[in-house]
Amino acid sequence: MRALVIGGGGREHALCWALSRSASVDAVLCAPGNPGIADIADVRDVDAEDPASVVALARDVDADLVVVGPEAPLVAGVVDALADAGITTFGPTRAAARLEGSKAFAKEVMAAAGVPTARHWHGSDPDAAIRALDDFAPPYVIKADGLAAGKGVRICADRAEAEGAIADALVDRVFGDAGDSLVIEEHLDGPECSLFGLSDGTTVRPLTPAQDFKRALDGDEGLNTGGMGAYSPVPAVDADVVEDLRVRVLQPVIDEMRRRGTPFVGVLYAGLALTSAGPRVIEFNARFGDPETQVVLPRLESDLGQVLTACAEGCLEEVGPLAFSDDACVTVVLASGGYPGPYEVGRPITGLDVAGAMDGTVVFHAGTARRDGQVVTAGGRVLAVSATGPGIALARARAYAAAGAIDFEGVHLRTDIAASPT
Repeated sequence: MRALVIGGGGREHALCWALSRSASVDAVLCAPGNPGIADIADVRDVDAEDPASVVALARDVDADLVVVGPEAPLVAGVVDALADAGITTFGPTRAAARLEGSKAFAKEVMAAAGVPTARHWHGSDPDAAIRALDDFAPPYVIKADGLAAGKGVRICADRAEAEGAIADALVDRVFGDAGDSLVIEEHLDGPECSLFGLSDGTTVRPLTPAQDFKRALDGDEGLNTGGMGAYSPVPAVDADVVEDLRVRVLQPVIDEMRRRGTPFVGVLYAGLALTSAGPRVIEFNARFGDPETQVVLPRLESDLGQVLTACAEGCLEEVGPLAFSDDACVTVVLASGGYPGPYEVGRPITGLDVAGAMDGTVVFHAGTARRDGQVVTAGGRVLAVSATGPGIALARARAYAAAGAIDFEGVHLRTDIAASPT
């Protein structure tokens, strides 16, 4: 088949990489792609958030399967337009993608489905939000209701910080329309993990779990980011726990979305807290997570093209159990200095070939561009350096060795990714 991936970040690089290794896939195309993706796929230019342009491209390249990666095109209705055009597509419709596009909607679905999650308040009035803090204890969790590129969550140590976060969103509008309303919720204790479920709208199959690191600095300090690294497997989340999460979290949400007439086809990403009272859902995303995808897909042994096509065609039940390598995988994100705050771009990157040639290592491009024949930085998260090995310790050592071979002005990375796997 000819597979077309929509997007141009680290997640899409990992998807293209895995599809290029699938026996069912003859050709991989990507739009708009990035310099790393261009090494393994036919890259085309497109406005990924313009449904008509994506449909025209899919027809032009004669795509047998379209995989929509980022959240923004999903919420923009790209999948709806592709489906209307009769093009086989992996990803949720605009209505189903509300599970990510609105945290309040996700809470509503979880309540209806009986899925365990944090107690919360939702609203748009700054004074009411401040009064709502009375019903919660620190640390306070303040979330922009809409899409904020992974940076719309504030964990506030005290009330003054929480009130400042409320003012930032509802008064100063630092998140734009994404912060038109807020969700305030109780803080959940315990380690976190990410679990992806592939679904055809009826059946859901979990992938292997991963744990990511959201804070910008070592020791989980600093601001929340889109993710500074990840590892898989997660020792505390064995096969029995994954099956329990499928039954208690993933399947009930898939069932509830189908009951509402908006079946969810694609990746249901559950961000979970493994609390002392049992697993609780922190949030849902409607697509592969980044950078978790960069540790999950290198461990996948099943044919990704075949599995995604089965989801798109509504026959996932006919596909056998998903298989994963016993090897571990660790990814370390190299970010621009200042991220997630202001940062500069256009910095030349060196060492990519050296890092990519190291044992068990693949360098996924997230925010890069090509200028005058050289790869340069073009985003906050620039690269995700992933490495596999028999055990987390060896995979981690390989990932950091490869990351150390890469350099650009202002490069920033956490040094404690997977240092103490839980």
